[in-house]
Amino acid sequence: MKFHVDAWDPGFGTSLDAAERGPAETSSAKLDAEIELPAGAWRPLDPPPGVTAPESVLLVDGVRRTDARLWIEDADGVTRPGLACSYAAGVVRCERAGASVTGVKVERTLFTAAEAAADVDCGQAARYKAESIIGADEADLSNGVQRALTELEISVSRQLRTDGDLLIVDGPLRSRDALPRTLGYIKTQQKQYLPDRLISVVAALRAAQRTPVFRITGVYERLTWYLRLPHAGGSPWAGIVRVECSAEVPEHEAITLADLSTATIPRFASLPYKDPRAPQNLVPIAGLERKLRHLLGDGKLLHRSLVIAAQRTTPAA
Repeated sequence: MKFHVDAWDPGFGTSLDAAERGPAETSSAKLDAEIELPAGAWRPLDPPPGVTAPESVLLVDGVRRTDARLWIEDADGVTRPGLACSYAAGVVRCERAGASVTGVKVERTLFTAAEAAADVDCGQAARYKAESIIGADEADLSNGVQRALTELEISVSRQLRTDGDLLIVDGPLRSRDALPRTLGYIKTQQKQYLPDRLISVVAALRAAQRTPVFRITGVYERLTWYLRLPHAGGSPWAGIVRVECSAEVPEHEAITLADLSTATIPRFASLPYKDPRAPQNLVPIAGLERKLRHLLGDGKLLHRSLVIAAQRTTPAA
């Protein structure tokens, strides 16, 4: 397979969203705010007495990196785009005895629009298995990477579940609805789901308080609620996260999960002197991300290995 490596730095242009800006735009999703309380009775809710965190809490996350952008000559002589990517997923198991990282898996894949794609062997450095997405542009290829990462997160999660545990996914649930006792944890609020008259309840939350559960229906249907973590900021949205569960969960069970989240998630909140994304970037997740990025390997070495592998496919003049 003949291919070329784009000279542009694959990491160029990435950025982090501000954590305290609040929702940037109004969502078009339909809203049912009367799942737990009538809209006129909305107020900040404390966890009921006696609700405690489960003995075993699993936090799952994944990281991805584009090691190089490729251009692959297909069988018809047309050059197609490709992304050589490394990605990894793992779980932090938090119990009374302590926390441990487990179930870590690392994958390397060449996602490409080329139909006649072959694996790329970079010698001892790595091997990228080929996955063709016919007709894809770079945005489609990037979505393919995210899909593969989500599947890897699901795989490592399913292998480590025990009775009575709680699984927290860093980010929206998306295709992970079928996992039992699972919460999606959304750090950055980009969409405003609530009308202004209910937004004031979010601003009034104190640490470890939540809003009532509500339902949003759009591309993805979810039962969800806002929760405030311990924080030192003065912004109305400082320390606010959104937590969600599958829309298939019975509403009374969703309320139970919401109460459980208020007793569980705040204890993992990070501190500003340790993490610039505090308190939303949970301590176990931050530690897992560091380990996973280390396991991805040296990005510059892998990029160089891909360049050398490409040169082997180019005939001498």
